[in-house]
Parts: sequence; structure tokens; C-alpha cells
Amino acid sequence: ALPEPAGNVNTGVEYVEPVSEDEKKLAHILQNVLECDRVGLNDNFFELGGHSLKAAALVSKIHKEFDVQISLGEIFKAPTVKGIIENIRKSERDIYSSIVPLEEKDYMDLSGEFCVYPVSSAQKRIFILERMGSLGTAYNLPGIMTVEGRINKAAFENAFVQLVKRHETLRTSFDFINGEPVQKVYKNVDFSMSFDEASQDCAEEIIKEFIKGFDLGTAPLFRAKLVKISEEKHLLMFDMHHIISDGVSTVILVKEFIELYRGADLPELNVQYRDYAAWQNKLFETDIIRGQQKYWKEVFTGEIPVLNMPQDYPRPTMQSYKGDKITFDISGELAENLRSVAANTGTTMYMVLLAAYNILLHRYTGQEDIIVGSPTAGRPHADLENLAGMFVNTLALRNYISGGKNFRYFLDEVKNNVLKALENQDYQFEKLIDDLELKRDLSRNPLFDTLFVLQNMGIPETDVNGLKFIPFEFKNGVSKFDITLEAVEMSESIRFNLEYCTDLFKRETMESLAKHFEKILEHIAKNPDIEISRIEMMTEDEQKQILSGFNDTKCEYPREKTISRVFEEQVEKTP
Repeated sequence: ALPEPAGNVNTGVEYVEPVSEDEKKLAHILQNVLECDRVGLNDNFFELGGHSLKAAALVSKIHKEFDVQISLGEIFKAPTVKGIIENIRKSERDIYSSIVPLEEKDYMDLSGEFCVYPVSSAQKRIFILERMGSLGTAYNLPGIMTVEGRINKAAFENAFVQLVKRHETLRTSFDFINGEPVQKVYKNVDFSMSFDEASQDCAEEIIKEFIKGFDLGTAPLFRAKLVKISEEKHLLMFDMHHIISDGVSTVILVKEFIELYRGADLPELNVQYRDYAAWQNKLFETDIIRGQQKYWKEVFTGEIPVLNMPQDYPRPTMQSYKGDKITFDISGELAENLRSVAANTGTTMYMVLLAAYNILLHRYTGQEDIIVGSPTAGRPHADLENLAGMFVNTLALRNYISGGKNFRYFLDEVKNNVLKALENQDYQFEKLIDDLELKRDLSRNPLFDTLFVLQNMGIPETDVNGLKFIPFEFKNGVSKFDITLEAVEMSESIRFNLEYCTDLFKRETMESLAKHFEKILEHIAKNPDIEISRIEMMTEDEQKQILSGFNDTKCEYPREKTISRVFEEQVEKTP
């Protein structure tokens, strides 16, 4: 019955008010990044809810406000206002420069209907993938929300129209000109929201029909539909291609849609995505990127491993992107114990879970050299904070694991690798693939087959003008990688979404994998100093089945059978 606590998380640290102008300015930046009301001089950034991606955003904002560049490692070593200010004062001055908007007249087509601009690195890769073979809906970013209450249809459609006017990426198509991919940004596009009526029982079928492929040569690469279930219940559906958007952009667009529906006036955007693409292409010519290129090439010297996960089916010659997903939660107690492990080791939940996932893959494959992909927001400049577009970059995280290491030691290695990768994240994954000159294999993704994601930013449940917007869970039937493990931090527990390729794995195989992962988490939460070889991932039921199967040696067989054949048959009987 108590009211929700207002203000901040109580970290047990006595509040000390920032005094100097620099301390106050920095505290305000931390409040903005952490979305909290108050940050004291000695409050720990990570104990207040910070993580590695928020730390990257903090570094960007510090550069804008203080004209200095500090590293992520320095944030981890001194994660308080007091400690960060000391690092700022010791740092050399590095003048922050805004992204300069391009002059439309320099890029205008003769028709005057659109402008032609260079694409970003990520856009180029997706466009070429699409041209090599249809991706179907593998690179769609659909979102579905249940809307409860009486709606104003005209206001709904107008909010979408305003979004399309506001973000150029929603008025963009793609083409090849003189052998190079380009983006065409139209001044106006023909956009309208479609309407339908249906029963709740038909919801899944309607969603399935709504999510379909896009023609990258035709704008907009964005659609929306409102389905009336009853007078006070609707399904709001929207879909867009990944080449014009990403996960953070989806959250931005939903929040802005709700604000526009409410009738709010949004501040003007200083830059558009085409300005970022041009800025990024210039960045690739700088010494900064050459230094980052050197780092990544050193990470991937020598033979590059291919993850040899046991499969239920032979790998198809062409990647199908067919997938399914299972969801499982860990207990609040286990989640809290894992948070304690992170706090006591100077790491984050992301690093703890990534280390545990590497152990899982090691135990399944026996491999000691493992590469896991992990997306990062890819917004290295403060001017990009509220802009929709395809910014996300994928980091290829290579870790070396052996049974003789203890978990705490391995976690520290993972932490250092993650920090170095984030400090070199401006170097695009697509460029790395080109540098490594990997042989193209149409049956799998380049460099890694599995992805790990910690989702800290989702679409929130929202009330506005008497309406309630609630995210709607649905099956998309897509898997971009062999296996993707997504962790979502809830208020108490942690939810995991395990997406897998149905052309490679059976559902029961993935259900067992999920249980094995949870067992690994239990062991490291109980004893962070445990030797990796001593981490037991089998469940009690699996252990009983194996013991009873091997101990049940009563069987009739001809005398000519060898002992080895008897043993083989026992193994075949054992689940």
C-alpha cells in the first residue's frame, strides 16, 4: 500500500551536494543519462543504474560539455562525480565539433523531388545483402502495441504523418548510381495509416499478414496499421526496414508518436541521418579510425575460429533466417546475487552474463577461442541522441576460455575486452569484414554465428489522454543468427529471450540449453571464484537419467556382440 518511492535508488552512500560549477554541470549530465532526480558527489554511476552503454553515452556528453575526451576505462575506475571531474581536469583539451548539416542544393536531383546522398557503412552492408539474395522479412523491425481506451483515428494518423515529416529516414529509398549504393531522401512521400477490424482471436494472423518484405527502391520503408478489436481496444502495428532504423530508433519513434498524439510540440532536429552518413564517411579518413582499425586487426590475427555447435539438422547451403524463440526467467534472488557479483568485481550485469554465455558455448563445443557478436548503440556523437536511423554497430568480441581459469579471472578478461571494444566501436563491423578478407559463406553470417544482447531500453507501457499503450508480444518467426541470447533486466528478475534458427535446432534442444545456462548462472552467483571446469551445467533430472541409463545393464544380446557395441547401444538409449 506504500506509494512508489520518488527520486533515486538508495545506494547507502550519504548524499554530498556538488559545489563547484563543473561538479554541478557533471551531476546534471549524470542525472540526464541515468534518468534520475539527484546525483551526489560520491554516488557511484553503476550503483545508480549505469551500465557500459550508458557509460559510452556519458563519455559523449562529457566531450560536448567539457571539450575533453575521457575513456570508458576511466569511468569504470572512478565512477563518481568527484572521480570523473578529476579525470576531466587532467585531460587534454579536445574541442567538440557539431555534425554539420549538408546543403540540400548540392545533392538535389534534377526533378527536385529528392536529394541523393552517400549511405552509411551499415546501410551499405544491408543493401548489398538484399541485392545478393532476398532477405524476406529478416531485416524488418516490427512493433505491435495494444491500445486501451477510446482513440481519435485522425489524431493517430496525423501523428504518424508528423513523424514522417520530422525524420528524413522515413522518407528514404535506396539505389545504385555509378556502381555505388546511395540513399534518396524525398521531400514528400505518399504515407497513410491503414485501418481494419477483427476479433482478438485473429490478432496473430493479422500481424503475420502485416509483416511483409519491403522494396528498398521505394519510399517509405515504413508502414503502420490500426486494427479495431472493440470500441475500447485496438492493435497499433508499425513496421520498418532495418536499413532506416534500429532498436533505439524504434523507442525514439514510439515516444515521439505518443507526444505528437498528445498534441505536444517537439523541438527541431538539428541534423538528419544523411548528415551523420556524410560525417561518418569523413571520420573513416582520420587517424582516429586508423588507430581503431589497427586494434581490430590485432584482435583477429591468426586463425579465426568457427563455432562448432552440435546441430540437430545439417546446415542448409543458403541461410534461411527461419527462426523461433523461447522465453525464460531467472528468479529475483538469482538476479540479485548476479548484481552483487557485478558490483563486487567492478563489472556490469552485461559483462557477467556475457562471460557466462561464453562458458556455455565452451561447454557445448569444447572450444577455447570463441567469438560472440554484440550490438552497440553506435551513437558516438551527442548530436545523434534523438535521431532515428540505422546507427547500431556490431562488436565481434573474441575471448579465450579454458577450464583451468576461475570465473573471476575470466570475467576480468571479458571486462577488459568489452571496454577496449567499446573504445574502438567507431570502426564499423562491415569494414572489419572487408579487412579480414573472409571467404563468403552463404550458409552463415561472417565472423560469428551467435549474438548476445542485454536490453536496457525497451518500449515502455504508457498512459496518455485516457489511452493505455501496452507492448504486445508476438512471434516473428525470424532468426538472423544461429542463436541469439537476449537478456532483459526487469524490476526484480531477468528475462531471457533465446532466438534460434529452426533449420539447425529443435525446440527441445534450445530448452535444454536454456536450463544449462541457468545452472551456470547459479554456480557463478554462488561462488565467483569457482574454477570453470568445476561449473556443472547439467540439471538433476539429466544426471539421474544418465546414471539410471548407464546402470541399467540388464539386456539380452547375442554372444558375438562386442563390449564396445553394448556400450554404444546404452549411449543411444540415453536421452
